[in-house]
Amino acid sequence: MTWPHAILFDLDGTLVHSAPDIADALNILLAEEGVAGFEVDDVTKMIGGGVMLLIERALAARDQNSDADRVAALFPRYLEHYVPRAAEKTRLFPGVREVLDHHQGNGVKLGVCTNKPEAISRQILEALDVAHLFGAVVGGDTLPVKKPDPAPLLAALEQLGCEPSHSLMIGDSAADAEAAKAGGVPVILVTFGYTLTPVDELENHGLIDHFHELDGVIAKLSERRPQA
Repeated sequence: MTWPHAILFDLDGTLVHSAPDIADALNILLAEEGVAGFEVDDVTKMIGGGVMLLIERALAARDQNSDADRVAALFPRYLEHYVPRAAEKTRLFPGVREVLDHHQGNGVKLGVCTNKPEAISRQILEALDVAHLFGAVVGGDTLPVKKPDPAPLLAALEQLGCEPSHSLMIGDSAADAEAAKAGGVPVILVTFGYTLTPVDELENHGLIDHFHELDGVIAKLSERRPQA
């Protein structure tokens, strides 16, 4: 088999445009707290690192108390609002379904490695009819640590039975880039995702503006890597 044997994907901002549903749940929560909500474009800049960080960033942006105790108290309430609507407006980015079908059909093992809770991640993948394509789903609560720690990536690869050097990560943020680097996994970043730091400022092995560009970037990387 040519490289890669496995491809791991981030979820929010990489495989799916989930910001509208995330923003709806966040704004309901903020309204309950008497805090003004945000437009979807503003919420996209707060996504990354998990729900706790999302809530913290939203409160801080409104000059509200965002200490750990308050965020922890709001966390389950956010989930109460988000879980029922997690796939109402969420959609796969253009070209994702074709890429997944192509690589899975060619024997490449696919996995999801996200900081979103695992159960909600699986819920979204099921709703979008792509869950059957993934042999591993590791969420932000699957392990005691999240990305940028490399442990979630390595756990997903262990489930898939693939070595880091034979694998590839596709993501959209510093958490993905840093986790991949620490885990010894090459990383390609999408330019249309959710990130506080522009992706061209992050260490990567390639950037794509659309998923139809992915195979070309993979081919160039494969030429420079040992085959196994």
